[in-house]
Amino acid sequence: DVSIGNVPFGDFKLNDKRYDKNNFLIHDYFFGKTLDKVRPGGIIAFVTSKGTLDKENPSVRRYIAQRADLLGAIRLPNNTFSKNAGTEVTSDIIFLQKRENMTSIEPDWVYLDTDSNGIKMNKYFVDNPEMILGNMEMKTTQFGLDSTCTPNNETSLENQLDYAISNIHGEITDYEFDDIEEDENFINADPSVRNFSYTLVDGKVYFRENSKMYLQDLPVTSVN
Repeated sequence: DVSIGNVPFGDFKLNDKRYDKNNFLIHDYFFGKTLDKVRPGGIIAFVTSKGTLDKENPSVRRYIAQRADLLGAIRLPNNTFSKNAGTEVTSDIIFLQKRENMTSIEPDWVYLDTDSNGIKMNKYFVDNPEMILGNMEMKTTQFGLDSTCTPNNETSLENQLDYAISNIHGEITDYEFDDIEEDENFINADPSVRNFSYTLVDGKVYFRENSKMYLQDLPVTSVN
């Protein structure tokens, strides 16, 4: 129903045959794999670096948007984790809701835009500056000149966060399972099996479709 986490960040990849073709870095991999783990209508709330929403290449955001709706995002100031992590980094909390079916429609948040100060960032934040809990500025970092969210000390981060969260609207709907019938043609879906994929159960081939896995009538040669 829900996946909540602070994804690891790094300029490296994990070996997972199912996702190797996507060429995901580790933080992108966590988004991709979690989208396959939650059920349709499920919610993902992840803390991630601003790179997820702000990187120039939109391919990962396009991948996510095909599979989930963006309920909203909150940009945190760069000192949010300085006390417990000893680092200053601009981070975002991203709220997603998995779609029932994939789509080819690309929403605005897949792309970047520039704000009134000429700072390039995700179009979502350009259109919704109230979701930025601080001030976007250009700073010199170890990676060169980069945008960062500096703190707004006029009010507490807790109060700012409460206000931002009030602007995010979503609903977790109940997931209804059909009544189990005495029918050997389908079984309840195994959560470990990727949706819309084949699996082998007791020597028989099943195809998972949402909450059920349907027995496939395949030739013996295909099964082998």
